[in-house]
Amino acid sequence: MITGKNYIGNQLSAKGLKTYKTFNPQLNIENEHVFTEATQDEIDEAVLLATIAFKEFRTISVKRTAEFLNAIADEILVLDDELIQVYCAETGLPEGRAKGERGRTVGQLRSFAELVNEGSWIEATIDTALQDRTPIPKPDVRKMMVPLGPVVVFGASNFPLAYSTAGGDTAAALAAGCPVIVKSHPMHAGTSELVASAIIKAANKTRMPEGVFSNLNSSGIDVGVQLVNHPEVKAVGFTGSIKGGRALYDLASKREEPIPVFAEMGSVNPVVILPEALKKRGESLAKTYAGSITLGSGQFCTNPGLLLGIKSESLKNFISTLSEEIVKIEPSCMLHPNIIGAYESNKANAIAQPELSVVADYDNDVQSNYGRQAITTVEGHTFLENPTLHQEVFGPYSLVVQCEDANQLEVIISKLEGQLTGTIIAENNEESNYNNVIATLRNRIGRIIFNGVPTGVEVCPSMQHGGPYPASTDSRFTAVGIHSIKRWVRPFSYQDWPNNLLPHELKNENPLEISRTINGKQTTNKI
Repeated sequence: MITGKNYIGNQLSAKGLKTYKTFNPQLNIENEHVFTEATQDEIDEAVLLATIAFKEFRTISVKRTAEFLNAIADEILVLDDELIQVYCAETGLPEGRAKGERGRTVGQLRSFAELVNEGSWIEATIDTALQDRTPIPKPDVRKMMVPLGPVVVFGASNFPLAYSTAGGDTAAALAAGCPVIVKSHPMHAGTSELVASAIIKAANKTRMPEGVFSNLNSSGIDVGVQLVNHPEVKAVGFTGSIKGGRALYDLASKREEPIPVFAEMGSVNPVVILPEALKKRGESLAKTYAGSITLGSGQFCTNPGLLLGIKSESLKNFISTLSEEIVKIEPSCMLHPNIIGAYESNKANAIAQPELSVVADYDNDVQSNYGRQAITTVEGHTFLENPTLHQEVFGPYSLVVQCEDANQLEVIISKLEGQLTGTIIAENNEESNYNNVIATLRNRIGRIIFNGVPTGVEVCPSMQHGGPYPASTDSRFTAVGIHSIKRWVRPFSYQDWPNNLLPHELKNENPLEISRTINGKQTTNKI
């Protein structure tokens, strides 16, 4: 049941006077539930509880942590149709998308439970002492990863489950031993509260310390600012706009004790379509990309917003077919009036740029909050001279850049900001003739795709979801998959520490039976 209150640890609380409602973009009306924004006192209480909980939570056995993560997954499934209905009412997204995202969320939690049990993420490394080494004896040094402390996670507008309350950031932080305070996204506060209730039930069932999780409502930026500035918060996870992510990053860096902000932000995800591929499969590629550009109204961080090709008759035909195909697709509902408002504004700004041509713009009547797709095109030299054209238009929009030759294509790629993904479309080893283009692309992205579409992020250990700034604030880390746990830990060494006082991960007996690096060799052996 939705109460509209904040979860301050295990307790529901609504001390504030500022209230708001979520919005149903499909029906174009407000939803019924009223949510109360967290006060400064409630924020302080949530952080205090998290700080106290951290002292116990960081020492809890891997078995109990895994039980907690699996219990969260179980409790989310217990929410059943209520969660799906609220999700759809707050996003305008279809039931199939809601169920798919719920499955992904549950899968992420279970994968982190497996990781915790397996233990490799600890990166236990032991170099034993050599007392007879000359001229100086070698000390016994042992290193492992330890959790940072209380983490603040910002819910994402476009993924109310997988990148929000119990999403990848939260699952990874809890797996690492970090209590989590979620700043729920105001567009789906009801979905967030339901998931928060599942986390609290799981915490109680598995006897986790109170404060291991809190969920705070916020209609604007104030709660987030107060959380990032709180001295007991040790790290931040964010998925959203460049403006929002950069603002949090700047706040965190100006603190008396600066903290890391792991923000996944904007990306136009360039797609390079090489000449032979255009010549042989231009029509089918145009149909495929029309679908990719409009999928979910273009509201994916991996939406292909930039298509690059070398001038030719084949490229002209591709643009023509793409323009014809994309307007055949019925527009779909966007997440919120604010989202479609920003889309229309950014699209209009892009279209207004000099020497840019609009080749497709859906102009039939649509329901309120439905995004009209558009395709534009521009010459390579114009794109290079106008940085505005490089910016993301979040929605069903893409720009085709017509390059003079491979050299200009390479230059254009080198001038792009950092991106989450880049795609190469090639035919019969054609890519071997464009090694410089591919090498340049690799330098600007976090993941390279061959003969596919960027939309869709597989949750698996090998996935890299991040890239050079502004795709993310730290390209060394991923926001998806089990390796995303590395954001919430730091290396810590013990030197000449008594064996009985060492954590289990580093003891001679290896009681957890995990794989460790001992004197340079990977082994599960005892010492």
